[in-house]
Amino acid sequence: MQPKPRTAVTASLAAPIGGWNARDSLANMNPLDAVQLVNFFPTPTDVTLRQGYTKYSSGLVGAVNTLMNYDGASTETLFAAANDKIFRCDSPTAVSVFTGLLNSKLQHVNCSTIGGQYLSAVNGQNQALLYDGSMWFTLAATSTPVVMSTITHLTTIATVTTATAHSLQSGNRVIITGCTPSDYNGTYVITVTGTNTFTYNLATTPATNATVVGTYTVLGITGVDSSTFVHVNLFKNRLYYTQKDSLKVYYLGVNAIAGAASVLDFGGIARMGGYIQAMGTWTIDAGQGVDDYAVFVTSMGEVIVYNGTDPTDAATWALKGVWQLGQTFNRRCFFKWSGDLLLLTQDGLTPLASALQSSRLDPRINLTDKIYYAVSQAATDFYDLFGWQINYFASQNMLILNIPTDIGNEQYVMHTITKAWARFTGINAHCFEVHGKAQMYFGSDGYVGKFYDGFDDAGSNIVATAQQAYSYFDALGQLKRFTLVRPILQTYNGVPTVLCGLSVDYDTQPQTNQISFNPAIVNIGKWDISLWDKANWGGGLVVTKLWQGVSAIGFSGSVNMNVASAGIELHWVSTDYVMERGGVL
Repeated sequence: MQPKPRTAVTASLAAPIGGWNARDSLANMNPLDAVQLVNFFPTPTDVTLRQGYTKYSSGLVGAVNTLMNYDGASTETLFAAANDKIFRCDSPTAVSVFTGLLNSKLQHVNCSTIGGQYLSAVNGQNQALLYDGSMWFTLAATSTPVVMSTITHLTTIATVTTATAHSLQSGNRVIITGCTPSDYNGTYVITVTGTNTFTYNLATTPATNATVVGTYTVLGITGVDSSTFVHVNLFKNRLYYTQKDSLKVYYLGVNAIAGAASVLDFGGIARMGGYIQAMGTWTIDAGQGVDDYAVFVTSMGEVIVYNGTDPTDAATWALKGVWQLGQTFNRRCFFKWSGDLLLLTQDGLTPLASALQSSRLDPRINLTDKIYYAVSQAATDFYDLFGWQINYFASQNMLILNIPTDIGNEQYVMHTITKAWARFTGINAHCFEVHGKAQMYFGSDGYVGKFYDGFDDAGSNIVATAQQAYSYFDALGQLKRFTLVRPILQTYNGVPTVLCGLSVDYDTQPQTNQISFNPAIVNIGKWDISLWDKANWGGGLVVTKLWQGVSAIGFSGSVNMNVASAGIELHWVSTDYVMERGGVL
C-alpha cells in the first residue's frame, strides 16, 4: 500500500508589529496588524508584553487626580493632589503639605524668575496656588500693605487682629514687617480664624506680645478673582490663566508670579462661542527661524493662534489665524511633543503642524488615525469623565493617551518610531507625570505608582490578549484546515503561561480561555547584587518554541493569544502555522 502523501504545509508570520488597527475592515488589514492588542506593546522588531508597576508612595486618601513635578535648580519634587490635600510623594509614605483644596483636579506649570523657581497650579475653585521650593500658598486678591491692630502669641502661634475685615483665605502668604519684638516679622502662610483674625507659626517664641504693630502685605493677583482660573500656561516669560466658563484669559507681567492681571477677551474672535478650554505653546519655524506661538482652543474646537510677546502692544502681538477642529472636552487637551503641539479632540489626537495646514476632513493627519473608531467611540461614551490626558514616556518611545471608562481607566499607547498602537488595561491611572531621570509615575486610588517598573502589577499577574489580523497565507480563496500554531517567543527569568487559539473567516470572538493561574518564575541573578555560586545566572533572552494544537477550517486565519505572566520579560517574534489546503468550496 502506498503511504498517504503529506498534505500539510507550513507558513510563518511576524508578530503584529503594525499594532492595533481599529480603523480598517477585517478583510482589508495588513497581516502584521492586530484586531486586538491588549497589554502588548509593538516595537520595530517584535511585540513585547508590557511591563508592570509598583506602588511608589502610599498613604493618600482618595483618588490621586493630579501629579505635579517641581523642577528646582538642583532638585525635583513630586506632589500629588487627592481630596482636599496636596502630598509630597518622594518617599514610600506620602506627607501632607497643604490642606484646603476644594477639588484635586489641578492644572499646573513650572516657571522661573529672578526671585526663584515656582510651581503654579489652579483648579477653578481655590485661589491660584504657588509652590516656591519650600512651601505651598495661595494668591490673595489684594497686595496692598495693611496696618494690623494687635499681634498676640501663644508659644509659637501668633494671632493677628485687623480693624476691618481682612478678606484673606487660609493658605495666603503674607509678609509682616515693622513689628517689635522682631520675632513677629517675616514671610508666613496664614490660617484664617475669623473675619478680623488670622494666625501664623513663628520660628521662635517672642518674649511678649507685639509692642509695636507693623503692616502685612499679601502676595496676590489683583484685577480678577484667581479662584476662577482653571488652566495655566507659561508663554514667553508670562503666566497666562484661563478663566472658567468664559472666553477670557488673564496674564501677568514679564517674570511675575503675582501682581496686576490684564485680560485677553476672545469674545470678538471665537465665532462658535463656548469658552476657552486651555492654552498651549507651539514652537514652529515660520521662515525666519524658530519661534513660539500662543495657541488658545475653545470648547467648540476653534483654535486661535497668536504670535508676539506683549499682548498690550499691537506691534508685537498679532493674530495669525483661527481654525476649526473637533470639539474639545477636557482641560488636559494640549501636550507639547518634540517640535509640535498635540491637541486632543473628539476627532482624535491631532498634531497642529499638520492640522492647521490641512483639513479636519482628512483624518489621516491624526496620530490616532489607525485607531480612529476606538478613540471616537471612547470620546463619545466617556467625554464627561475625568482622567483624559496625554503624556510622553521618552525612555520607552511611548506616547500615552489615558482614557477614563466606567469600569476603570485604561491607556492607548503608541510607539513613537513606528506609530503603532496598543491598549493597556489593569493600570487604573487617573493622571500621569514624568519625574526624576525621565521616569513615569501615575496617580491611582490612595497611592502613586511607578509606571513600567518590573514585570508584574504590584505583585499580580499581567494578563495580555492579542488577535492578529487575518491572512490567506498566499492561498486566496482556498479552504484550509488549521491544526497547529507555534508562537516564537523570547523570554527572560522564566517561561510565562501562553495559550493560543485560531479564528477563521473574520470571527472576532476569543478562541482561548482566560488564564488565572501563576506561571513559574526562574529568578535570574543580577550583577553586583546576587551571590556567586548561589544565584541562577542566565545568558540573556531564551527562545521558546512550543506547538499548540488548534482545530479550525476556513479560508483565512487569525491567531489568538492569551498570556499570564509575573516577573517574566516576554517578546513575541513570530508565529508558525501548520495547515492542510483543500479546494475552493
